[in-house]
Amino acid sequence: MTQPTSRPTSPPDGAGATPETTATVQALLALREALRGTALPLDVPDAARRRTAVREMVEQLDDYVLPRLARIEAPLLTVVGGSTGAGKSTLVNTLVGRRVTEQGVLRPTTRSPVLVHHPGDAEWFGTGRILPGLDRTDRSTGDPGALQLVADAGVPQGLAVLDAPDIDSVERANRTLATELLAAADLWLFVTSAARYADQVPWGFLQTAAERSTAVAVVLDRTPAEAVEEVSLHLARMLTDRGLEDSPLFTVTEGVVSDDGLLPAASVAPIRGWLGSLAADANARQAVVRQTLDGAVRSLARRTREVADAAAEQVATEGRLRDAVLTAYDEAVAQVDDASADGTMLRGEVLARWQEFVGTGELLRTLESRVGRFRDTLTGWVKGRPQQVERVTVAVESGLESLIVEHAETAAERAEASWQSLTAGRHLLEDSGRDLGRASRDVRVRAERAVRDWQHGVLELVRSEGADKRTTARFLAFGVNGLSLALMVVVFASTAAIPTGAEVGVASGGVLLGQKLLEAVFGDQAVRRLSAQARADLNERVSVLMAAERARYLEVLDELGVDEEDVHRLREASRRVDDVRIAR
Repeated sequence: MTQPTSRPTSPPDGAGATPETTATVQALLALREALRGTALPLDVPDAARRRTAVREMVEQLDDYVLPRLARIEAPLLTVVGGSTGAGKSTLVNTLVGRRVTEQGVLRPTTRSPVLVHHPGDAEWFGTGRILPGLDRTDRSTGDPGALQLVADAGVPQGLAVLDAPDIDSVERANRTLATELLAAADLWLFVTSAARYADQVPWGFLQTAAERSTAVAVVLDRTPAEAVEEVSLHLARMLTDRGLEDSPLFTVTEGVVSDDGLLPAASVAPIRGWLGSLAADANARQAVVRQTLDGAVRSLARRTREVADAAAEQVATEGRLRDAVLTAYDEAVAQVDDASADGTMLRGEVLARWQEFVGTGELLRTLESRVGRFRDTLTGWVKGRPQQVERVTVAVESGLESLIVEHAETAAERAEASWQSLTAGRHLLEDSGRDLGRASRDVRVRAERAVRDWQHGVLELVRSEGADKRTTARFLAFGVNGLSLALMVVVFASTAAIPTGAEVGVASGGVLLGQKLLEAVFGDQAVRRLSAQARADLNERVSVLMAAERARYLEVLDELGVDEEDVHRLREASRRVDDVRIAR
């Protein structure tokens, strides 16, 4: 196996201040902001993995890429990672020459990661330049959010070794931290054993390293001497098959661990020598750094495009959920409009009270005659009967209110059913803490208010239209209240086919009578205009009420923060990073 391949490097001195690097940093900062501002809240397929990816990408930018670009000449950070029981801590102690990191006796081992560096490199790691999210400490703790710093001359200057938690730890915090630390490494020193080298979890990490062009060296640890050749050849083939053929492969035979927790020095001499040569050669060290750094930047741009696709799916799903709500309540408005104009309202209580008000027996028998012939009879029914007016008004109010509430309930149920059909919608319903499948508790009160306001509006229409007719006998005979009720009846049958002549029934006759009443006072053209205005006013009031009902659903969606602009920002940020990377 050979040393990791690298691309040509630029001079180390002042590399962080070149215009090319400045442009790269600016592009990556924009990428970071685009990622941080992206909401992936809907539980669409693969959303959880994408959320984790976004978090890891931001962490890699903060922990490694941006700090490393700013100080390209900083010591090479080698992270020692691997599976539980692979012997990472023993390997690190042996490489340094003394016990600097404690082995875990009990699994899982929860402790702060340990970074060992040369005393002359202390300035690089004592601040938050690398892994700024971890607190610094000089002793081992049980806090995975702390980084223990150990200065030791056994580590060559220009190199630092970090002992990370197990990548397959049963504790999630350990696994998460191990992933974060590996993402912040210039070089992975990946430790496995003869018993665990074919496990799936380590190969998932190694595959990620290959995809990102991360510099990797593999240590086959704790290998019986008689199995070294067979196992190492098999492992080498696996590395080659997965694009890691240029990764150095070291073997450490199984041996006796001293009381100080060290293996025989000879067993790790090839690893120590290889790391020492990297530390001593600035160009070789920077070649490794630039290989990993360029691979990380390229991977971030590619993965951002995948996040953009995920954000686009969020936008599409949010749109489907929103459209389902809008459709349900638009249909409710349309159905109320239809039912309040097709004669449906002229049934039951409303019809009965209207018949009591106008009297349909004698009047219907003379309906085909001119209005003037039975005006006196009609006036006898209409004038001076406030109780009859109030009864019709109450019946209209009750009927319309029930109609509106019924369709508000239906719309809520329809919207809920649409959301239940999608996993994302189902989870939104469960997490909202609201009973969205029913109309709001005060919908009946608001429907009653809307109907009363509409009735008042109809009264004002009639009063305004008859302003110059108030001294006429017909207007005075029928009165504002009587004419407004007649207008409501006409509205309730404005789209219904009303028969005439011998086909006139009680309900249709009542409607026709109301229409003749209005025409006698205002004329047929004015009646059509007043009916259209009254119907439009009712439709508007119902629309406002339904808009308030659907707002309960839309508020849930608005709170998610899903924005199509996120998709554009992500794609533009990814393109810009690619442009500056290629330009370099």
